[in-house]
Amino acid sequence: MNISEHSQKVAGLFGRIARWYDFLNHFLSLGIDIYWRYRLVRSMPMPSEGIALDLAAGTLDVSREILRQHPGAKILAMDFSLPMLLTGQKKLAKANTNELNSIFSLQADARAIPLPDESVDSVSIAFGIRNILPRSKAYAEILRVLKPGGTLCILEFGTGKKKVWKGLYNFYLSRILPLIGKVVSKDAIAYSYLAETICNFPGPHELGREIVQAGFSRVFFYPLSSGIVYVHVARKSGEPGKSCLQKVPFCRQC
Repeated sequence: MNISEHSQKVAGLFGRIARWYDFLNHFLSLGIDIYWRYRLVRSMPMPSEGIALDLAAGTLDVSREILRQHPGAKILAMDFSLPMLLTGQKKLAKANTNELNSIFSLQADARAIPLPDESVDSVSIAFGIRNILPRSKAYAEILRVLKPGGTLCILEFGTGKKKVWKGLYNFYLSRILPLIGKVVSKDAIAYSYLAETICNFPGPHELGREIVQAGFSRVFFYPLSSGIVYVHVARKSGEPGKSCLQKVPFCRQC
């Protein structure tokens, strides 16, 4: 499958399950996904009236969490799947005025972000980077639109190859999750794809090195829920300098 076919497959897949996406996210994670998104945004430094770009924004849960933690921010929510964004827009229609006036949705490809150079303060991407091929194009675009000193924050599953909870999680990922996803969404492919991409995704150290090689000046990461997911935080340097990779619980200078 070539890159174009892969992109069309991913867009179609998420389009088909958009109406079930929020319910299954919360149900399959026992609601822990809400905490994961909270921790992702906690790692996003933002000026009081800064601009955030939420890539793979989906149904806008991360965008809304950014605004909750940074009430003065403006959020540009972009996703390749229009049905996912439209599902999120329905939530905004029932939300408060600040959300309606501060979150702006746009269908767009993370490999060709329709924004000027150095125009955003922070970029988030939750459970989306593993669906982008090649990731190097997305990293290059993120670096381009970030202001000097800006931050990229990634929330993504750890590799499913490492045993978690003595293999119980791995069994759930490969057998139970696709079955529940199929029964609820009536889509036999979508949640099998999810399990497959998690198992084939790079581990946290490898992903961190990949981000450093893309040109970010400082990268650190930390696990959540025994390493089921990881938050990676990367900075765009304002000055030429040495890149580094850290595994730390909280941000600190190299």
